[in-house]
Amino acid sequence: MDPLVRYAEEGGTATVTLDSPRNRNALSRRLVAELREALTTALGDDGVRVIVLTGTGTVFCAGADLKEQSAGEPPPDVPGLVGLIWDSPKPVVARLNGPARAGGLGLVTACDLAVAPDTATFAFTEVRLGVVPAMIAVTCLRRMDPRAAAEYFLTGEVFDARRAQEIGLINRAVPADELDAAVTHYTGMLLRGAPEALAIAKRLPREVPALTVEEGFARMAELSAERFGSEEAKEGIAAFLEKRDPRWLP
Repeated sequence: MDPLVRYAEEGGTATVTLDSPRNRNALSRRLVAELREALTTALGDDGVRVIVLTGTGTVFCAGADLKEQSAGEPPPDVPGLVGLIWDSPKPVVARLNGPARAGGLGLVTACDLAVAPDTATFAFTEVRLGVVPAMIAVTCLRRMDPRAAAEYFLTGEVFDARRAQEIGLINRAVPADELDAAVTHYTGMLLRGAPEALAIAKRLPREVPALTVEEGFARMAELSAERFGSEEAKEGIAAFLEKRDPRWLP
């Protein structure tokens, strides 16, 4: 049986590819299980510094596998999968190869950065099927403009990549022939960051806004002092002063 998820690693970047084009990379139980396994492999490999999530075919991810759902099969562990991406200490970049729908947008918003071709389209189609974007709302509502989220959750309307960028669903919409260059631009910059520093920095936009100003300054002052005293900081500052690459570069 051919795998539904493919894995490759080169130069510190692991590329995890959804490879089930026959059903538009829908989140079947087997695809979700294989995707979780591939991500776990990347997270457990010290040589992997950045993860890229992409797909084959013309669609990035169509959301739930409706044939499985209608057959009454147990649902896949989508919350666990999305949580694994969200909590990853290693940066995860979504490279959308095409449109994303419903649950596929949960994968997109769980990633730290997302790049899509400007021809891609997006939609939260759940209400048109009599369901709601419940589980994926956990990550989507932490990325998207609230007014826009309300609009598209309620209407199920299809919108384009430029609009997706405007409302915070993705970082960049680029011409299709510039997609790989845009992803390489991000992964190249991420590889220059220190591993522990990246893991901490990716948490700041999520955690700091929940603090009061007083709490924020107090906790961030403590964190700043801790990081300046870390081995990574000593190496990074030494590399800067000596005009060389830090040792953590692949």
